[in-house]
Amino acid sequence: MRFTRTLAKELVHRAAVAEVFLTDAERTGEDELLLAAQLPRRHAYYHDTLEPRTRHDPLLLLEACRQGIFVVAHRYLGVPLGHKFLLRAVEFEVPDPTALSCGDLPTEAVIAVRIEHRFGTRAAVTGLRLRFTCTIGTQEALLARIDYSWMPPGDWTRLRARQRAALGLPDVPVALPGPRVDPALVGRRDPANTVISAPRTAGDGSRTAHLIVDTTHPALYDHWVDHVPGMLELEAFRQLALTAAVAAGAVRAPTALPVGLTARFRCFAEMDLPLRCRTAPVRPGTDIACTLRQPGAVAAEARIRLADPHGSGSAGVLAGRAAHGAV
Repeated sequence: MRFTRTLAKELVHRAAVAEVFLTDAERTGEDELLLAAQLPRRHAYYHDTLEPRTRHDPLLLLEACRQGIFVVAHRYLGVPLGHKFLLRAVEFEVPDPTALSCGDLPTEAVIAVRIEHRFGTRAAVTGLRLRFTCTIGTQEALLARIDYSWMPPGDWTRLRARQRAALGLPDVPVALPGPRVDPALVGRRDPANTVISAPRTAGDGSRTAHLIVDTTHPALYDHWVDHVPGMLELEAFRQLALTAAVAAGAVRAPTALPVGLTARFRCFAEMDLPLRCRTAPVRPGTDIACTLRQPGAVAAEARIRLADPHGSGSAGVLAGRAAHGAV
């Protein structure tokens, strides 16, 4: 596998070359291929942490896998560039956090991809379930699975127009403003990398916060989309779960790593509707259940496992199978 230059940014649906992490792709079988990824030593979003920057964020590796879904569709299944994509489900597990260690050079990773299921009909495939095994050196750093689908741009435009009209929303959304949480409470240094409001705790120990959308964020909104991207929803779940786990004493600090997650995207999260994130009460040895609601619907739900970077505590278990959301 080659690590000398990135794949074309259009192939992985990125606007900025700096946000392209894949450098090569090679088909190895009917349903299998290999991807090469170079992970940056420092990234303004993925490496923003109060802890010393000694390990890669698992969501950085997940983003490399997410970019791979477009490579499989466009390069190997002939899906035209310009088609619109939906994330339906995501799950990942970090087998050994030591595999995420950062060195003095950019990290080279190889991602084995397998098509596990084709959605649609025999005549027309409209989606896939992909399994990913991300290896750094000789260590498995991330195991992931992503369900996704696609449609022509005209179908997308009509679908989104109907959905937004049914909610009484205008054609072009404008993100709702709102104050953000103190970045230190979610393990961040840069306030721009916070995506929730200050959490509120209920009497039963559950926590709620609003998801805050910043369409100028260079990583989470690398390019304009008319909804809340799935990776932003996952970050909201991570940040709220961190505050809940720290408050419950399940982890020591809000720099705990997300080492397991399953998420299901049920409908588009609209950036111009109030979006309320909630975590269920944190119980020792159980998963941290998260939901994202907008008026009239559950937009997404997840279960997340956190672990202290140096192995002294954890909260949550990886469970379930994940399926509708947005890329």
